[in-house]
Amino acid sequence: MTPEPGPERPGQPIVDLRGRVVVVTGGSAGIGLGIARGVVRAGGAVALWARRLDRAEQAAAELTDLGGTALAVACDVAEEAQVEAAMAQTLAHFGRLDALVANAGIGARRTPVTELSLAEWRSVLAVNLDGAFLTLRAAARQLIGQAEGGALVAVSSTAAIHGPARQSPYAASKTALLGLVRSLAVELARHRIRVNALLPGWTETELTAPALADARFVAVTTQRTPVRRWATPADFEAVGAFLCDPTVAFHTGDTLVVDGGYTVF
Repeated sequence: MTPEPGPERPGQPIVDLRGRVVVVTGGSAGIGLGIARGVVRAGGAVALWARRLDRAEQAAAELTDLGGTALAVACDVAEEAQVEAAMAQTLAHFGRLDALVANAGIGARRTPVTELSLAEWRSVLAVNLDGAFLTLRAAARQLIGQAEGGALVAVSSTAAIHGPARQSPYAASKTALLGLVRSLAVELARHRIRVNALLPGWTETELTAPALADARFVAVTTQRTPVRRWATPADFEAVGAFLCDPTVAFHTGDTLVVDGGYTVF
């Protein structure tokens, strides 16, 4: 039996973020910029938070050239005062907030746990975990007061699943994000706030440049990936916009893996 076709939406994208404002931390490059492109292509406006204002401004100019609206904001997400100031600047500029993608993060040196210093451990968690907490908290405080609620997204990693050796602070920070997301999803649901995690697999970004320079490693990981390639930031445009879409009202507490099948092969 052939199902009846769904209703047509002529001229309207499936993901519609027109009139919506989305913050993307670490939005000046890589996966963050890819998500920001997806938001503007769906009609939304974005605030790009990044430690380097010049790079955020360059990224904002790129999005403007695509016909979007973008604001560059200087922010080190590991610093509470800077997060609060960045949120105030964003609200003053746009007058509203509808979603936040906590994407800012750093990698860790490949260090055996027996040689890992406490300072290095804490430096990674300060950005990847504390930074995500601070930005998600700032957004939640704003969204709770809005009747429409909103969406929160934490960018984790498949490192939270497969346990990379000599990367314990990175893996720990990304795994902890999953617990944070689940807790917030339950706590904030009554405020119509959806909270989900995005888990990228091996992706071509500045963060993975050292791994990309190792031809043998690239070959091995590509061979293990069913789609036979690494991701690029463009692979996160549509999924990022989807996670921010207010019409996806029943999707929360999820861990969405985008890795070309790496973790299931």
